[in-house]
Amino acid sequence: MNSSVEQEVVFSPLDVERVRAQFPSLQQSINGQQAIFLDSPGGTQVPQSVMDAVRDYFERSNANTGGAFATSSRTDAVIADARAAMADLLKCAADEIFFGANMTTMTFALARAIGRELKSGDEIVVTTLDHDANVAPWRALEEECNVVVRQVDIDPADCTLDLSDLKRQITKRTRLVAVGYAANAVGTINPVRDIVRLAHEAGALAFIDAVHYAPHGLIDVRALDCDFLACSPYKFFGPHMGCIYGKRDHLLRFRPHKVRPSTDTVPARWETGTLNHEGLAGVTAAIDYLAFVGTMCGCNVPTDRRAAIETAYKAIRQHEVALMTRMIDGLLRIPGLRFFGIADPARFEHRVPTVGIRVGNYKPADMAARLGQRGIFTWDGNYYAVNLTERLGVEDSGGLLRIGLVHYNTVEEVDSVITALTEIAASECKNVRA
Repeated sequence: MNSSVEQEVVFSPLDVERVRAQFPSLQQSINGQQAIFLDSPGGTQVPQSVMDAVRDYFERSNANTGGAFATSSRTDAVIADARAAMADLLKCAADEIFFGANMTTMTFALARAIGRELKSGDEIVVTTLDHDANVAPWRALEEECNVVVRQVDIDPADCTLDLSDLKRQITKRTRLVAVGYAANAVGTINPVRDIVRLAHEAGALAFIDAVHYAPHGLIDVRALDCDFLACSPYKFFGPHMGCIYGKRDHLLRFRPHKVRPSTDTVPARWETGTLNHEGLAGVTAAIDYLAFVGTMCGCNVPTDRRAAIETAYKAIRQHEVALMTRMIDGLLRIPGLRFFGIADPARFEHRVPTVGIRVGNYKPADMAARLGQRGIFTWDGNYYAVNLTERLGVEDSGGLLRIGLVHYNTVEEVDSVITALTEIAASECKNVRA
């Protein structure tokens, strides 16, 4: 699709049943009950078109790159198509995109490259709210480069960043600020544009972890003006891979660790070894799926993939906010439930539909197991947001129970999990009275 067309798009609500028809895995049953997938923060389900793209690659294009024969040429095209698709998703140039095994691995590699230019006493700012993949790679530079890592605190009442503390932590020695777009444990959306501005005013780079935000909201790296942004296709309906956007000047400036001989052109200089070609075919299909949602919801420029993606996210956000409002309202009515994060509907623009809870004296793992027996899939633990669960005082007792919605979830599924949690909480009250 051509991403350069500038036309106004129209919008209509999401047809969730038509969406669900694209995902074969949603038809599963567990113990005679329809499976309810509320585990999306750990990885979303994939549509049939993504499965077909992966299979088609193996059937028609399976080869390494740069060969003077048909399947190798097709593989070269698969890689180019994936870069173009990601460029449309993030609104950047195709040569500002590079791929790898996962966001964590890629962030460690990028951090090492940036570390080559850091001096003893330089500072990096991370946050208490983040997944450790956006903390540990930068903390590794404390030992490797003798830099100082500062950590921004949160307001535990609603699990939002303490912006006053953020401003205090950014100093004239700050060289990079690493922050998440949305918190994978509790759903908080951070004011990333403001944080990027603060970083740049201090002369620092801004690295955004958008892994958890990508399935929920539109990303525009040009508007954000971030220097780097990472995401993971398997969190937005694609295969298990990672991707990083970087401003072209930065991708040319920093020196990644590479084998010899290897291309020194952007972006291939950042990609080590042979890429997951079949995964890249699936990445393009996943982004085309999002564009399909946009055309389904009324995008009148079907040849403009970016316009279709923008329309898709309008519909996705509207649907998810409705589900989130219903779910949080139901959760707050359950006796003995502790809710972590933004709970005020007037502030839902600052969160995605991922919630962290505790119910009575139940360990989160026990809750997840009991829900799992009913065919309701949730997560328990810290989800690698260990600084957050420690700050909230729940790490040593099992962390949180995490419920995550995406656009293929339904009102009926929300009601089912609320009913199940209410019954489980009531059963504990009976046991206590007994």
